[in-house]
Amino acid sequence: MRTANIVMRRVLNLPFPTPISDKLMLLFYQGRRSGRSYRQPVSYVAEGDVLLTPGGGRWKENLRDGEAITARIRGHKRRITPDLVRDPAEVERLLQFMQERSPRLTSFVPFMRADGTIDRPGLELALARGFCIVRWRVEGNLT
Repeated sequence: MRTANIVMRRVLNLPFPTPISDKLMLLFYQGRRSGRSYRQPVSYVAEGDVLLTPGGGRWKENLRDGEAITARIRGHKRRITPDLVRDPAEVERLLQFMQERSPRLTSFVPFMRADGTIDRPGLELALARGFCIVRWRVEGNLT
């Protein structure tokens, strides 16, 4: 993934929409302990005026509920504010919504089966280990 992320960072940081920017965005944030600047490509699915991202990686540990960061979304820089969703029922609902719009999600979420159903014990274990859904509130218009 590291090699792919190098290419993705460059493509997603372009100041115009690209074919992959409908499903991926580039986050800009600071490390909570180190203060280091990071650029992280992440997938997203739109649900109305919010964006949803599965938060299975360590990158989300640098986010704080309600504290805005910058992202490049469809070629435009926007301020986005994370809400880290950890309630099992809401996570399951959001994952199923996301899977309906992006069927490849099942290949990235280990407790989701290919048919979109969720392995409940796997979900509980993932939540205990820090998995969440990041619900992003976007400042301004997404277009």
